[in-house]
Amino acid sequence: MDGTSEPKLIVASLGPFYERAIPLSWLIVRVTTGWLLLVHGWTKLPSGPASFATAYEGLGFYPGAAWAWCSTILEVSAGLALILGLLTRFFAAAAAVEMAIITLVYWKNGFSWLHRGYEFTLMWGLICFAIALRGGGPYSLDRKLGIQL
Repeated sequence: MDGTSEPKLIVASLGPFYERAIPLSWLIVRVTTGWLLLVHGWTKLPSGPASFATAYEGLGFYPGAAWAWCSTILEVSAGLALILGLLTRFFAAAAAVEMAIITLVYWKNGFSWLHRGYEFTLMWGLICFAIALRGGGPYSLDRKLGIQL
């Protein structure tokens, strides 16, 4: 084995299934990540992102209202873009940067999210980074429009 070929399937009859399903796996990762970003940002809208200003300032981000609006706009727009696969690399990279910043802020709390640690922001940041590296994949508007960063 040269390291580039796929390992031999134990159940060879699954080969055609995997051939059809593998391109869908990237769609699932991209849409799930987009959905989580969209919902996270969307939930801030009813009360207004500025209502989170005190929380942002408590983390050292001044002015808190501006940071709250920026993160909300990023999460909603990146979420929609990832779901659609539109300008995927740009929005995934932007979300990865946001998650990296949040990871650094929560680093002092340790790993566990149960203690406001960096567990989930690290995971979602790395997933966004992987999406930025890979792009929208075969089922994306980027592919349909023939554009990509």
